[in-house]
Amino acid sequence: MPEYKAPLRDMHFVMDEVLDFAASYEAYGLEDASPDLVNAILEEGGKFAGEVLAPLNRTGDEEGCHIDDGVVTTPKGFKEAYQQYVDNGWGSMTGSTEYGGQGLPFSLGLVISEMVASANYAFSMYPGLSHGCSAAISAHGTQEQKDQYLSKLTPGTWTGTMCLTEPHCGTDLGLIKTRAVPESDGSYKITGTKIFISCGEHDMAENIVHLVLAKLPDAPAGTKGISLFIVPKFLLDANGEKGERNTLKCGSIEHKMGIKASATCVMNFDDATGYLIGEANKGLNCMFTMMNHARLGTGMQGLCHGEASYQSALVYAKDRLQMRSLTGAKEPEKAADPIIVHPDVRRMLLTMKAFNEGNRALTYYTAQLLDQAHYSKDEGERANADAQLAFLTPICKAFMTETGMEVTSLGMQVFGGHGYIREWGQEQQMRDCRIAPIYEGTNGIQALDLLGRKVLGSQGKLLSAFTKQVHKFCQANEGNSQFAGELAKLNQLNTQWGEITQSIAGRAMQNREEVGACSMDFLMFSGYVIHAFMWLKMAIVAQQQLAAGTSEEDFYKAKVATQSFYFKRLLPRAQAHVEALNSGADSLMDMTAEQF
Repeated sequence: MPEYKAPLRDMHFVMDEVLDFAASYEAYGLEDASPDLVNAILEEGGKFAGEVLAPLNRTGDEEGCHIDDGVVTTPKGFKEAYQQYVDNGWGSMTGSTEYGGQGLPFSLGLVISEMVASANYAFSMYPGLSHGCSAAISAHGTQEQKDQYLSKLTPGTWTGTMCLTEPHCGTDLGLIKTRAVPESDGSYKITGTKIFISCGEHDMAENIVHLVLAKLPDAPAGTKGISLFIVPKFLLDANGEKGERNTLKCGSIEHKMGIKASATCVMNFDDATGYLIGEANKGLNCMFTMMNHARLGTGMQGLCHGEASYQSALVYAKDRLQMRSLTGAKEPEKAADPIIVHPDVRRMLLTMKAFNEGNRALTYYTAQLLDQAHYSKDEGERANADAQLAFLTPICKAFMTETGMEVTSLGMQVFGGHGYIREWGQEQQMRDCRIAPIYEGTNGIQALDLLGRKVLGSQGKLLSAFTKQVHKFCQANEGNSQFAGELAKLNQLNTQWGEITQSIAGRAMQNREEVGACSMDFLMFSGYVIHAFMWLKMAIVAQQQLAAGTSEEDFYKAKVATQSFYFKRLLPRAQAHVEALNSGADSLMDMTAEQF
């Protein structure tokens, strides 16, 4: 059975040496997040993930969830593990102290989330959506709603969901049919069916708080007529505790390709009692608070499956004996050499390592922006962080899941035929990771959001704000002779980024299809450039440590070597995307539907 060990050294490298989380915590007045406490949290989080959650990953996949008359039972051991998760305070780390949370930084919570999700992604989904649900209620709810729900959601006593999709509509939410009829007491009766509801019903928490998109009787057409409602599984009694059962029910659970231990539910609302959150007909704005949290979490899914796959593949590559090295036997005392001596196996492992560690750096960089947006006392800093998050969120979600899927597939390939066999764990990782490019807005939708709404919609301001950072970084390091070639390449790509954007904008004025035709290649180009930025940040820090003298030469030399591999072997892919997006929309749109 595959094992998971939290990559604590690499986590600390990015947190402490590259991004300096400790300095940020001090600047934002987060005194509780001392280096000693952070170290202790990471050590214990790693143990919990590796010793409690990882052993349940395969058994949970094999057993799956069960439903009987609307009651969903999670796999053996999940309920007990969740109780341990709550009792140990893992879910409440970043919650407000006002509602039973620990008030620790968002970035630290995200690092723990990486561990949990890498060990057992299906498990991570149960508490994962609760954080987004809490964020939406905190941002848009009334004081009464905050008091009623956050005190339960924050510690994890209750869990949350978001209910958007319906059988006839997913991306186009303006088509939803779920109705909300106002009652005399200020509540609403919610009627409709929602599908693909992650963790919509389960036995792990005593109550489930659903955030449901619905339309009022007099709502305008389309997305401008969508409102958001809190619809709890159990209504609250006079003391704010779990009361009578609400009239909603899980109709069925989906039979899925992967993440089988996570209950994906069809939820039927039959005059269920709900409560408006935020303004009427402004529900989509409220839900985006939750969706953005979810999209960052989904982006991390690429990193998590990639990390788990890499750990198993590396152990196998060092152990599996096949053939001799082309330059002569490396382990002549054995019948053959381990496959890690072969160039093509190294190509796969290095690709996995480069994408995983690049994605970790990007994830933690984004996490630091979340801290800045929430805790900075400077209004300009908060605005800058929000702008960067808006720009980076679709890239994180799409690029990290695309590369995460590639990494996981390579992990299976390293195993050869054994990778296709269940007992080695790689086939489960492959099945589990495939959903990541699909849910929380498909990667094609993320690409449209990035290019159409974020970049072109801001007249290039969001892009230029980021490219200025890259430019300043290149300027600050222009005297670095070891990485002069890489810095010049990054600077060139950074300039090209803006030129490409202007070219697309010009073509789109003549043909609006150009945006859709270019969007995915634009997003992937963006991801490769951002990874180059992250890898140079890491390599320069590693270079400095080596120059200063260190007992960890192998660790830092590996960083520099992986950066070199990335620039030589992976970054050239960026130009292929440029060629594709420059080809225009005609090659996609000329054929009629009948000609396909």
